[in-house]
Amino acid sequence: MNVLIVYAHPEPRSFGKALLDRSVQTLQACGHQVVVSDLYAMGFNPVATGDDFTERRFPDALQYDREQKQSSQRQTFTPDIQAELDKLLACDLLILQFPLWWFSVPAILKGWIDRVFVNGTVYGAGGKRFDNGGLKGRKAMLAFTTGCFPDMMEADGLLGQRDVILWHLQHGTFGYGGLQVLPPFVGFSIQYTDEAQRHAYLDAYEARLRGIEHEEVMPSHPLADFGPDWRLKPGIAPRTAGHRRLSTEA
Repeated sequence: MNVLIVYAHPEPRSFGKALLDRSVQTLQACGHQVVVSDLYAMGFNPVATGDDFTERRFPDALQYDREQKQSSQRQTFTPDIQAELDKLLACDLLILQFPLWWFSVPAILKGWIDRVFVNGTVYGAGGKRFDNGGLKGRKAMLAFTTGCFPDMMEADGLLGQRDVILWHLQHGTFGYGGLQVLPPFVGFSIQYTDEAQRHAYLDAYEARLRGIEHEEVMPSHPLADFGPDWRLKPGIAPRTAGHRRLSTEA
């Protein structure tokens, strides 16, 4: 299995880096091929501009997604984007690893998504989205650290249920692009843990990765579950965090 890890942490001595190192060692020991894009170390440019294309379809006014579509057809992305896109298309499993900032990814990783999950390849014309997305046949997962405690990410917790918090990434980024989503790995309350707990997190992550190719993916809805009104068809029970309705019962 080919694994791409896109890593976004600004501190090379962080616990996140320890997680990255353990993941690479474990996956390689299991016979997998591993490629790492360490965005901070690479100095990856997260800003999407017209300079991302070696030729322009609309030179007078930037229409970024439409320029991506043309570049997908003509291979006119700048080398930094094309290199990351090649890595993405070559992988069987994509892991995004990062510290959770403001319920989401650091800006450098958001920029990687903006510039690399391109129109015309990852999504686009012909209904290329969700189970028909350009990355179908591949899997993806989030691996992140956070300062919060586990109970804070429960359905009745201060921050809300984990998969609701992650909905925009797991459904809106991974799912929309056709990726099947594995449950995330979370290192909770890192600033408040001792060395023993941090080692326990490393061991738990290693155990996950040793059996990663056999893990069940998270529930999702194929396009066929939705009607012409873009809503779940009658009789289709919601299976994901974002489609479930909160109970109004007292």
